[in-house]
Amino acid sequence: MDITLPAANGDRVSYRLVGKPVEPIEGARFSRIAYAAAHVVADPIAMTDPWSRPAVDWDRTMAFRHHLWRLGFRIAEAMDTSQRGMGFDWASARELIRRSIAEAKTVPGADLASGAGTDHLAPAAAKTLDDVIGAYEEQFAFIEGEGGKAIMMASRALAAVAKGPDDYARVYDRMLSQASGKVILHWLGDMFDPALKGYWGSNDFDTELDTVVAIIERHAGKVEGIKISLLDAEKEVRLRDRLPDGVVMFTGDDFNYPELIAGDGRKHSHALLGIFDAIAPVANAALAKLAEGDKAGYDALMAPTVPLSRKIFEAPTEYYKAGIVFMAWLNGHQDHFTMVGGMQSARGICHYADVFRLCDQAGLLADPDLAIARMKTLLAVAGV
Repeated sequence: MDITLPAANGDRVSYRLVGKPVEPIEGARFSRIAYAAAHVVADPIAMTDPWSRPAVDWDRTMAFRHHLWRLGFRIAEAMDTSQRGMGFDWASARELIRRSIAEAKTVPGADLASGAGTDHLAPAAAKTLDDVIGAYEEQFAFIEGEGGKAIMMASRALAAVAKGPDDYARVYDRMLSQASGKVILHWLGDMFDPALKGYWGSNDFDTELDTVVAIIERHAGKVEGIKISLLDAEKEVRLRDRLPDGVVMFTGDDFNYPELIAGDGRKHSHALLGIFDAIAPVANAALAKLAEGDKAGYDALMAPTVPLSRKIFEAPTEYYKAGIVFMAWLNGHQDHFTMVGGMQSARGICHYADVFRLCDQAGLLADPDLAIARMKTLLAVAGV
């Protein structure tokens, strides 16, 4: 099968599909905890004001979560991948969390954790640390009140108010000491959100590391693990090596995840990844191989997903959600390529053409005929 795709130099290039769709293994057992941060499916008909009033197709959004659960993944709900802080507000996130927790109760073995942040508090409106604590408390209370587990998301408001590491320690000490259950911490780098630059009260990684480790050590019994998304494998390993026993590392490194999940022979990372939304069938098969001790099989499956992930998460990295939803559309999980906030416009047609090629090469076009038909409609809209 062939399709004509645009190239960055303006040429049109014929591309012949080469990939064989990878078949996932339902009921597979993993030797790693694997959270997929899941996207939301917009409702393009109901969304009359795309930039400021999100409208969600709840049926398709829940159906995608069932897809991930069937493949053995836990779900990281209402996180950055769902466009929190980029078109998807706290009121919408509350409804998403409520629905997902209720839906998980209908699925044997289904698990999820939900993002608790401060995004209903505008950074400019935050004047004190108590303002930030109050915002966190509201979201924690809702999630825990629904019977859910919280992921303590990095806070733009805290980054705006905090004067140094001690201020971060005060907020995190307060929230962890009063949490009703174990919490997953969330360290998101400024490549994902420029407003988080200098998080933990410093721009020096060693100082940041000391601050985070000290917080975790004080609350080791309340911290399930920490997700780190800095796109730097060496920094993740340094934090991983300092975690107390019983606290796990969740890689959020969408550039280097295969090697971090496999480990270095001493320690390994578990996963909480946005890319798992897009590569779930291949990640399922690869993690099953790893659990069987077949490292070569794991590597063979995972390796072609890395160029794809690096393309989706290329700078400006915060717009990676467009590639995630694009792949969901190509693979028939939704009938349109429309996003909350109109974010499908954040990437150009050559980017989507590259994602299409790399998706094929990674064995991630579940129905190549459908994918080609849909890609042709997008190309036509772009004048190709």
